[in-house]
Amino acid sequence: MMTVSIARYLVAGGLAFAVDFGFLALLREGLGWPTGVAAAVAFLLSFAFTYSVQRRIGFASRAPHGRALVRYTILVAVNTVVTAAVVALIDQTSAGWGIGKVVATMVTTVSNFFAYRWWVFAADAHGADGTRLRQRGSDGF
Repeated sequence: MMTVSIARYLVAGGLAFAVDFGFLALLREGLGWPTGVAAAVAFLLSFAFTYSVQRRIGFASRAPHGRALVRYTILVAVNTVVTAAVVALIDQTSAGWGIGKVVATMVTTVSNFFAYRWWVFAADAHGADGTRLRQRGSDGF
């Protein structure tokens, strides 16, 4: 069911956000790094955790790791630029970097769900001989 899939995605994403936000706070407040750099590095540091938790919890994927990891890396590159830019821009306002991180996460959450579901963690629908490997349920999930 789509509702279950979305719930798992949001739980996994919440865990990943906590790790990412923790790294951002450490780099920005603890080490005094510039906000944009801290946001980008924190996002990249949480890479392995986020990939693993979304693969296992969010989507229970059996897609080949190599293909999924390459696709995930491409998505992370795009998300890193978006996240760093949004956090740095909002940090220049009275809202600050924390709100900027929340806004950046909201911006990427919806598009990431669909990218993860149908691109990053999607199982190959056909075998080597071209036959269909599995049939999706009537709701498409």
